[in-house]
Amino acid sequence: MKKRMSYHIVLIVLAIVVLAACGKKELDPETAIVKMETSLGDIYIDLYEAETPLHAANFKKLSSEGAYEGIYFHRVMPGFVVQGGDPNTRDNEDRSDDGGGGIGERIPAEIGQEHLRGTLGAARTGVDPRTGIDTNPEKLSSGSQFYFCLSRLSQLDGAYTVFGKVVEGMDVVDEIATHKTDPRDNPIEPVTILKTSLIDLEDVPK
Repeated sequence: MKKRMSYHIVLIVLAIVVLAACGKKELDPETAIVKMETSLGDIYIDLYEAETPLHAANFKKLSSEGAYEGIYFHRVMPGFVVQGGDPNTRDNEDRSDDGGGGIGERIPAEIGQEHLRGTLGAARTGVDPRTGIDTNPEKLSSGSQFYFCLSRLSQLDGAYTVFGKVVEGMDVVDEIATHKTDPRDNPIEPVTILKTSLIDLEDVPK
């Protein structure tokens, strides 16, 4: 009798597990947003799929693969931008090359969206300050470096690709901007990206 009861309990538990699994909504990568967990808190980013498909797909790919994990924000300018995405920053012993690295190939420009507070832009090389020569006339974006706009930056419109916006966690971005920096605008105390993942928009905490 006890064996039969135990068997029935096991069947019930298995049925509950199967029903729960079937009830789970499958994540649609095209409508998913990026959850960026940092050492200061979480940032949730909605990407402009329709307007900037190449940048959106690349950012989601890197985020789902964990390519940003262990990277810290290397450029902080209050009232302007918080920039990250450089794999060189994983080497905390040498900051001289921070900002000079990238992951993968550069991305063709998809310029058109405005630089509003909370938007996400793609960093890129431009005019060489030593020679005055534009080394990137096509405005190709970095394969991985990005920046969050801390205010309306109309002076950057038409020059850089904006490909997303922060939908939750702008307070975290603002807090990063309060950190003291060295002469290269690099935060003295690093703020690190711990993990990135794709989630449904409905799973963003309100």
